[in-house]
Amino acid sequence: MKRERIFTPGPVEIPERVREVLGRQIIHHRTEEFRRSFLEVRELFKRLLEEDSENFVFFASSGTGAMEASILNFFQEGDEVVVINGGKFGERWLKLSQHWKLKPIEYKVEWGRSADPDRLREILKKNSNCKGVLFQISETSTGAYHPAKEIGEVCKEFDLLCVADAITALGVYHIKPSQWGLDVIVGGSQKGFLLPPGLSVLWFSQKAQERLVDRAFYLSVKKELSKQKEGQTAWTPAISLILAMKESLELLLEEGMERVEKRHRALSKGTLRAMEALGLNRFAQNPSLSVSAIESERAEDIRKGMLKLGIRVAGGQDELKGKIFRISHMGVDPKDGLMLVGMLEVVLKKLGFEVSLGEGVRAYSEVLMEMGIW
Repeated sequence: MKRERIFTPGPVEIPERVREVLGRQIIHHRTEEFRRSFLEVRELFKRLLEEDSENFVFFASSGTGAMEASILNFFQEGDEVVVINGGKFGERWLKLSQHWKLKPIEYKVEWGRSADPDRLREILKKNSNCKGVLFQISETSTGAYHPAKEIGEVCKEFDLLCVADAITALGVYHIKPSQWGLDVIVGGSQKGFLLPPGLSVLWFSQKAQERLVDRAFYLSVKKELSKQKEGQTAWTPAISLILAMKESLELLLEEGMERVEKRHRALSKGTLRAMEALGLNRFAQNPSLSVSAIESERAEDIRKGMLKLGIRVAGGQDELKGKIFRISHMGVDPKDGLMLVGMLEVVLKKLGFEVSLGEGVRAYSEVLMEMGIW
């Protein structure tokens, strides 16, 4: 029987060690067993970020829930914020800000481009009442990376809250929030954390804590933090996902985040080099390590051709539908990345593209050898 392989930017394929935990009988959350496990997860998460702070909470939600929580817990109605909007998920920050009656100032970035810190600085100089900047580290819809450290530095200059959607950056990049100048970061379980959807996380700095406003009910950071520091939750938690996150965090820490980032960098660079060898162009000017967006007028034919062979990649969204296909590097072993390139060559050949079988595989392999992965 043909098994479908997933190379989509969420959900990603789940490692066997994590699947084993997910397959166990569930436990009750108001028990000492759960309390101990949850506290272990919190300690592992602190190690992942290399932060001693207890200022983070988990929600039983997708990453969008944590995005909404960041607005409800750190901003008031009428607050001005700059939203860096360079894709589908930048638009989500904009819509959330508008829904909760903030006053978003849109810094619109062409899809596939990255935010310019100098341009952000100019916008902030003209908007002296601004309280924060909202952006994506990795804009999943376009495969673009926004320069998180540089944006954090600009926010420091203006004493603003720097709020980063790290949903496809946590578990990929070696993120150090304090060193990067990030005040709020949000993540979701089905990306670099190698879990099913349904669990999100929100970390916040001391500066953000001083601006905590607690407008939320279910997504209240204040309610959750007081409970979670004791190993419990204010509401029913995503029990199985929390228990499995202990395993996924241990996997990441065993490899080491420097090595994890190096692996993703090699996967990204190798895949993009292979696409170039096959006559395809990358879409993002400054590519994210999490996902590669590839341009083609026949993007949907390519995506469907891959699916027929049991390989699921993602298509474009909104204005990019039919114009790009996206290959995730999250949860991908380098050997599987090689397999994907080889299967893509077959699909392109069958679709009538002028490709030489083996050219992409060779380009990919050379990069991974050059970077010391193989």
